[in-house]
Amino acid sequence: MNIIRIDDPADPRVAPYLDIRERDLVGREGRFVAEGKVVLNVLFSARRFEAESALVLENRLDGLAATLALAPDHLPVHVVSGAVMDAIAGFHMHRGILAIGRKGEPATVDGLLAALPERALVAVPVGISNHDNIGSIFRNAAAFGADAVLLDETCCDPLYRKAIRVSVGAVLKVPFAVGGSAGEIADALSRHGFGQLALSPAGQADIRDIARPARQALYLGTEGEGLPQALMARLTTARIRMAPGFDSLNVAAASAIALHHFTDATD
Repeated sequence: MNIIRIDDPADPRVAPYLDIRERDLVGREGRFVAEGKVVLNVLFSARRFEAESALVLENRLDGLAATLALAPDHLPVHVVSGAVMDAIAGFHMHRGILAIGRKGEPATVDGLLAALPERALVAVPVGISNHDNIGSIFRNAAAFGADAVLLDETCCDPLYRKAIRVSVGAVLKVPFAVGGSAGEIADALSRHGFGQLALSPAGQADIRDIARPARQALYLGTEGEGLPQALMARLTTARIRMAPGFDSLNVAAASAIALHHFTDATD
């Protein structure tokens, strides 16, 4: 490990970590922040994204030996006191385990779909602006063996720090692409032979009555407003049957039920 002691919050070597919350909002010039031991395990082991450096509280270093052993050789590991960590981040960082990753060249929708196997399951969030929900959808996609996630242009960034944390690193593992409009994504899925199912409380069929085709895409809309009507009009729609008098689930919960129903995952 390339351990580097940092005692000055203004040290240029830790500049990418400065003012984390504010920088999260305005962007990081192709970088993202990974937070927590579990997330760093995924970042270092999956190797889908390049890790630039780590920033670790001095009292957490010994417990990270196995995690850092997964990291690229000579990755700079900056070690700091609690006071320096908080001064760098701009708020109290109780976890004290961070890394900077590079986003790299983004995948295209067509390129990602072309690389999928003949039997594939894809989640398609549309208009999801809540980072907790995006992170949870990715976590469910990983748990139930989805092959990819396609996000329309109105979704929030899955590589936002909170989304990565909520996903417990699944955003760094499950292949994804950000497309244009939901209609353009639907066109691409049609070109690549996917059956397309829109989830809605007003869906025409119960999800349990729908057989999965070899290639299946599941559309997930915002709570309340739901999926755009123009999109619903061109797709098969399905609902998750619930108790009488109740017809609404959090989109993360709905994604878990639908992905579990269509998964090929086995023990």
